[in-house]
Amino acid sequence: MKKSVFWQRSVLLESASIHEAIERMNETATQIVLVASPDGILKGTVTDGDIRRGLLAGMSLSSPLIRILHRDALVAPPQMSWEDAIQLMRANRIHQLPVVDDQRRIVGLHLLNDLIEPDEKSNRVVIMAGGRGTRLLPHTESCPKPLLPVAGKPILEHILTRAREDGFRNFLVSIHYLGGMIKEHFGDGSHWGVRIEYVEEIHPLGTAGALSLIQPKPSESLVVTNGDILTDIRYRELLEFHQRHGATATMAARLHEWQQPYGVVETRGMEIVGFVEKPIVKSRVNAGIYVLEPSALESLVPGEFCDMPMLFQRLQKSGARTIVYPMHEPWVDIGRPEDFSATNSVREINKLS
Repeated sequence: MKKSVFWQRSVLLESASIHEAIERMNETATQIVLVASPDGILKGTVTDGDIRRGLLAGMSLSSPLIRILHRDALVAPPQMSWEDAIQLMRANRIHQLPVVDDQRRIVGLHLLNDLIEPDEKSNRVVIMAGGRGTRLLPHTESCPKPLLPVAGKPILEHILTRAREDGFRNFLVSIHYLGGMIKEHFGDGSHWGVRIEYVEEIHPLGTAGALSLIQPKPSESLVVTNGDILTDIRYRELLEFHQRHGATATMAARLHEWQQPYGVVETRGMEIVGFVEKPIVKSRVNAGIYVLEPSALESLVPGEFCDMPMLFQRLQKSGARTIVYPMHEPWVDIGRPEDFSATNSVREINKLS
């Protein structure tokens, strides 16, 4: 029977925090942690989805894991065949299945993606690769930003191979600045086992405007990503989240926490009404990754500039449902020389490998 080799690294104690669970998920790429007692007895599970729901409910990264613990997790006995494990996971629409013995002691972890190859997705992944990358000068003087090397291969290749691992095979790359170099390097995508087509912007159209040039019009949900983003996001999970919630447009957003370095004095006029010692300010930042329904493109004017926030605002005004996908995966926006240099350090590369 197949088991995840690294299942032991997916085990955390009940005293752990949400932040510790995220770090462990990023390390193991299992999208689950098994919460156990000190003697290895399974107390419950916390999945990637549980964390996203917790963040949406206002919890912070320091919140205790037990607040989102699923105590009645489905489990499998050690003697269950991998065929039965696949059938059980598919029937219950889960991707992870803890394996426990008669005393409910954890002895393994089944991962659906390890047991079967992911189904091929017909949806297109659109990569916005037309920007000039002026903040990355002089690196981009003679090389488009998506072709800049990180860990020995172009940024765009990291995006492409990550999506391919999730079953996506159809790609559309929007190009403008030095776009010929991108076409020459990637061609039709056959070298990577995918199909790549191109949309060429005559002039910059923004992070959404290039979508107005797609012909014929798409008939399925589009996954859209900026061409300078490195992340471990699961594009399949993002697409399924979007479809499950019946959204017209979904924006992936990272939770950003910033601690005020000083104690804050709360006042009303000249009266002091309270003190808060070094408060933490939480906000969500646009991660540059989206899912759009074909109907969302009707809000675009062909050949006219439009960035993604503008498109989302138009959709909101029209009454369309726009939602956020709270992501916690490693994420780097290659926007400045220092970002590029830091990402090429061993430490940053290991986070995204």
